Amino acid sequence: MSFAVRWHYEISRFFLLLGKKERAMTALRQALVLDAGFVPARESLAFLHASAGSDELAIDEFQKALSLAPDHADAWFNLGFLHHRRQEHEKAVAAFGKAVELKPSIDRAWFGMGLAHRSLGRLGEAAQALERAGKLQPMNPHAWYELGMTYYALKRYDKVQEVIEYLNGFDPKWTRQLMHDTPDRGAAGPET
Repeated sequence: MSFAVRWHYEISRFFLLLGKKERAMTALRQALVLDAGFVPARESLAFLHASAGSDELAIDEFQKALSLAPDHADAWFNLGFLHHRRQEHEKAVAAFGKAVELKPSIDRAWFGMGLAHRSLGRLGEAAQALERAGKLQPMNPHAWYELGMTYYALKRYDKVQEVIEYLNGFDPKWTRQLMHDTPDRGAAGPET
């Protein structure tokens, strides 16, 4: 990588610190004119597009980055996140799947995969992915809440109760929310 490419990239980071996203985008584009294969600039540009709500442009940049660095698990996660946000759940599952294949410890990809599977009605697969997310990040109330909701959809009320008991050990607020959102838990009974 040339000095000029690195300079434009570093200038983009400086502009980001100042909150000048358009100037940062311009610097990143200049870096990419000089070196279209500079993956960090592609990923940064993708993030800026995503933060501006330009998901199509962000997806395009992440796909270009992945064509250059296909083993980049975080880029696969980000691509999956954007597809999920656009309700392109099959594409999201595929991207999240590639992320966890490359980096099995990437808890947020397991979480995203669980949500995408649930959106597709694949509740068993959703529960498995959310269980993995919860094991990788045991104090994440969002993962446990979503796992409880998935068990509820599966009518696995015994598992919902287990999640409630576990979640209550570290986040009573999310416990109350889960109990509210699962009012008739079958064998577990209504909330008290």
